[in-house]
Amino acid sequence: MDLARGLLNVVDVEATCWEGEPPAGSVSEIIEIGLTVIDTSTKTRLSRDSVLVRPQHSAVSGFCTELTSLTQAEVDRGVTFAEACRLLAEEFATARRPWASWGGYDRRQFARQCRAEGVPYPFGDPGAYPHTNAKAVFAAAYGLRRQPGMKQALEIAGLPLDGRHHRGVDDAWNIAGLVLDLVGRGAWPGTGRPEAG
Repeated sequence: MDLARGLLNVVDVEATCWEGEPPAGSVSEIIEIGLTVIDTSTKTRLSRDSVLVRPQHSAVSGFCTELTSLTQAEVDRGVTFAEACRLLAEEFATARRPWASWGGYDRRQFARQCRAEGVPYPFGDPGAYPHTNAKAVFAAAYGLRRQPGMKQALEIAGLPLDGRHHRGVDDAWNIAGLVLDLVGRGAWPGTGRPEAG
């Protein structure tokens, strides 16, 4: 079982967004799922993957492209959200492996979009394979009063920002580096215990 092997999925999503309120009839939808698999026992990152997702109820705004670099043309070539969730479960064992993200946004966005589209939640039973809020763990480990953003956390930990901030594939890779920093410090709560977030 993946849990025993120490494998952990680190996930970061990008979603359609706007500078102000969304246009009438539009909702924020996942357009990229970045995923890095780490082995907590060997303290290594094993993969760096991106799944582009075609939005059904919104479009990629200029603001969103400026933030993420993703364009409407790129995400139009992506898969549906339902297909993306199936890929996560089949290729990354998301229903059988604990996972982490920077804060609770990614977990909430998946839960909301799965409910809205009638798609099975790809991360399995939260009691058996919990989500860990890496931001909360980092803040506690470093004795911070406020939970920092990912970029600030990298600076605090003395780690480089690899790739482009606000691209899911790069953010997942960088968050995985922060998780491994916490593992190395003995501060990671373990992949088998639920963590607030």
